[in-house]
Amino acid sequence: MLDRIEIEPKTGAANASVIWLHGLGASGDDFSPIVPQLKLNESIRARFIFPHAPLRAITFNGGVEMPAWYDFTINGMKREVDPKDLKQSRQQILALIEQEIERGVPSNRIVLAGFSQGGAIAYDVAFSVQQPIAGLMAMSTYVADEQSLDFGIQPANLPIHIYHGIHDQVVPLALGKDALAILERHGLKPEFSEYAMEHSVCLSQIRDITAFLNRVLGE
Repeated sequence: MLDRIEIEPKTGAANASVIWLHGLGASGDDFSPIVPQLKLNESIRARFIFPHAPLRAITFNGGVEMPAWYDFTINGMKREVDPKDLKQSRQQILALIEQEIERGVPSNRIVLAGFSQGGAIAYDVAFSVQQPIAGLMAMSTYVADEQSLDFGIQPANLPIHIYHGIHDQVVPLALGKDALAILERHGLKPEFSEYAMEHSVCLSQIRDITAFLNRVLGE
């Protein structure tokens, strides 16, 4: 099981879970400080899980080792992802989902979230997991391998929100829009929000994340 940060609800047992995946070269510590900024409804007692990706040698970065969900290269704008790494990370996050179900949180009370590489894994897991989930938040990211995903595995009305900065030079906005087109092509209806930011998270996005979680996890 992956090392991770877990933030329990302030009161009572968890009745929902948010599994939030960081980007290349980062760790679960990157996004855990956002939790206190989220103004969730009192009925939502969410456990936030921020796993740490293992160290991997990254071909695009000259073989330097860093925390990463997969190795990759870039050809034009296309990310060419190591399928073995993608499968391993998928299985690790699926194991976290199973753990949450064993701890008493139904799959339809689990939200997947991810930033950059973590968002690519969140897409991958959402359309690989056999159980219905509560929602998907894809931040400054892309679909790594459309052919490996089963877009019919989740209901067509699965709540999905894509967030992307218009000044992102690491994962260009065009890749976020490509992901939107892929999802729509498969009958899904994601929301798409653009922000005047680079490859990061901003305050207005945090407000939108709060609204999304309140909507999909509200009772």
